[in-house]
Amino acid sequence: MKQYFKVDEWRIIEEGFNPHFNKVAESVFSLGNGRMGGRANFEEAYSGETLQGNYVAGVYYPDKTRVGWWKNGYPEYFAKVLNAANWIGIDISLNGEQLDLAKCKVLNFRRELNMKEGYLKRNFRAVTVSGKEVEVESIRFNSLVDDETGAISYSIRPINFGGYIKLTPFIDGDVVNKDANYDEKFWDEVSKHTWSDGGVLQMRTKKTGFEVATGMKYHISIDGEPEHIEAEPVIREKYIGTEIRMEIKQGQRVTICKYAANLSSQNHPADELMALTQALLDSVCHKGFDTMLAEQAIAWAEKWKQNDIIIEGDAAAQQGIRFNIFQLNQTYTGEDDRLNIGPKGFTGEKYGGSTYWDTEAYCVPFYLATAEQKVSRNLLLYRYKQLGKAIENAKLLGFKDGAALYPMVTMDGTECHNEWEITFEEIHRNGAIAYAIFNYIRYTGDEDYLADYGLEVLIAISRFWSQRVNWSAEREKYVMLGVTGPNEYENNVNNNWYTNTIAVWCLKYTLEVIEKVKASDLTKYSELKYRIDFNEDTETARFKDIISKMYFPYDANLQIYLQQDNYLDKEQTLVKDLPATERPLVQKWSWDRILRSPFIKQADVLQGLYFFEDEYDTDTIRRNYDFYEPRTVHESSLSPCVHSIIAAKLGDIERAYQFYLRTSRLDIDDYNNDTEDGCHITSMAGTWMSVVQGFGGMRVKDGMLSFDPLLPVEWKSLEFQIGFRGTLLSVKVTGEGVSIKNASSQDITVKLHGKDVLIKANAE
Repeated sequence: MKQYFKVDEWRIIEEGFNPHFNKVAESVFSLGNGRMGGRANFEEAYSGETLQGNYVAGVYYPDKTRVGWWKNGYPEYFAKVLNAANWIGIDISLNGEQLDLAKCKVLNFRRELNMKEGYLKRNFRAVTVSGKEVEVESIRFNSLVDDETGAISYSIRPINFGGYIKLTPFIDGDVVNKDANYDEKFWDEVSKHTWSDGGVLQMRTKKTGFEVATGMKYHISIDGEPEHIEAEPVIREKYIGTEIRMEIKQGQRVTICKYAANLSSQNHPADELMALTQALLDSVCHKGFDTMLAEQAIAWAEKWKQNDIIIEGDAAAQQGIRFNIFQLNQTYTGEDDRLNIGPKGFTGEKYGGSTYWDTEAYCVPFYLATAEQKVSRNLLLYRYKQLGKAIENAKLLGFKDGAALYPMVTMDGTECHNEWEITFEEIHRNGAIAYAIFNYIRYTGDEDYLADYGLEVLIAISRFWSQRVNWSAEREKYVMLGVTGPNEYENNVNNNWYTNTIAVWCLKYTLEVIEKVKASDLTKYSELKYRIDFNEDTETARFKDIISKMYFPYDANLQIYLQQDNYLDKEQTLVKDLPATERPLVQKWSWDRILRSPFIKQADVLQGLYFFEDEYDTDTIRRNYDFYEPRTVHESSLSPCVHSIIAAKLGDIERAYQFYLRTSRLDIDDYNNDTEDGCHITSMAGTWMSVVQGFGGMRVKDGMLSFDPLLPVEWKSLEFQIGFRGTLLSVKVTGEGVSIKNASSQDITVKLHGKDVLIKANAE
């Protein structure tokens, strides 16, 4: 764990430049607006360690799978969000000497991410090799208002010299992905055009044929006064720039405001991208940097109004949750049901930027409570529209009759994960998608979704489970062989308790929804039956038989559910006995050693107890928690939040608090030594859950909100907002009690500590 950044409730602050932490800082200070985003790379040249990254939502490349040997059913490619054209670049030359912090003595460096208003600011003084001292200030943001644009204000002032300065703002499309399997470049140039104060570069992805036009426009001022300076175009393959030469006196400040736009053929006709990009640049340039920055602050204020969480008395905890909420809002806005939430968002390339089960298990609850209903509905529609591909994926693995296996990793519904123990065996992902439908319905009450979309998905998933199990004559039970649970430190196991549990739950829920849809809209149900050739009598009989006869591994002596068959055959070493020098295990141990150990990467049994807590008494949850928590190394970002929520439910407030800090500050403090690859965006929604569901005790039961809050001793108060079925509630928890404000025009009844409480409209 590193404690590199300063603690501040609304800002992430880096004081002093440590090049060894630069890639971590690039991840943490990343910017985005749902349409485009990128890492916090420097605008000027930097020859030190860096991971250059700019990304355009939904644009991807099918990189050919690289494996040691091929297996039937392997996907042919790994889809990845591409590193797109670098639009932030401004090369600086001082009397012929390039400004490069890797070659300078760096003085007074400060980088600040302002989460309240949504911008990145950087100040430094640097002395070049030849002794030239300069002062630089840059402010950059990706606009929420004009969400295909970004803007930079970059000022430079010579401290101890005068002379010629050369500024070269540019767009560079000759970029690479660090994670390219065969070191290929994925973009071809289509066209480019320059003019006196900018230009546009249009690129096309190989294979997929996405086209993106990236343009820039700029203006120059000296000591605040606009200057028109003749510039020379710089043009080469996949690159456009504008070279601006000027003579400047010692102490004068030169500012370049650079406006950029990324327009994609996903959203505009490819043959119009050039003209549309230029028109958009003209529009934002006419507004000016200050106006755009003011609009950005207003747009962020609106977001914070609904989804801020206020923690009084603990600045580190406050900074952590706001950072997580900020990054979630930068990553996904819900405006486009073709988009989803990559595990790294716009902060890095790892995991290909694709969709995982993280969205359904962790992100849906956040968006249900903090955004309009259409946002979470669009996340469900994303999967519904890919149902055909999920059926094709299952067919490749030998399943039939409309059984669906949703991909572990995808961009368009096609499976593109290529580790067999996950691609073929981590099938619990199907259950998360079904659970998201259940979660959405119980939260919103939008039962029309079931007849229109949800039931079709549930039946296809249940068909998969009914074929995936097999009958054990010895046990006289159905079993599930050769699977990997959420805990990926155990592969190819038999009867993973969580997988068996969520499979049975899916079958039960499907049967329940069938009856519900038959009662509400028999015509739609009949049409669906016919269209998907659903034999209700035969198939539901099979579902019921599996439900009644599924095997669940259990140890009667310990009275716990076993992770899987034979888990207790492992030598039961505890995490506390692991030397710190041997962690994280994935970076220090061989895979064979990890698989033979009892150590758990992330909540597995506990994930099931979290999802289905109403089916288990408190003593059962406590026994399993007390057994598995000491064996869990939390080397998945998805793990600490579940442990925090369960600890809070059990009244173990100190452990709940420690796990909350771990999940909320996972990237800021680089707990797992991997933040340099990008932030853990999808697990950030789990941080929100650990506050609202953990310390806030928020649940939805029988169509009602329920709260059973408790407060860590480190906090004076906790306040959070919940949007629920047309109401917006503000819940504040203090040592003296709980207050709930209803900032909407309709009354609502909630449960507070188990008792019904009426919260009148526009009142407490």
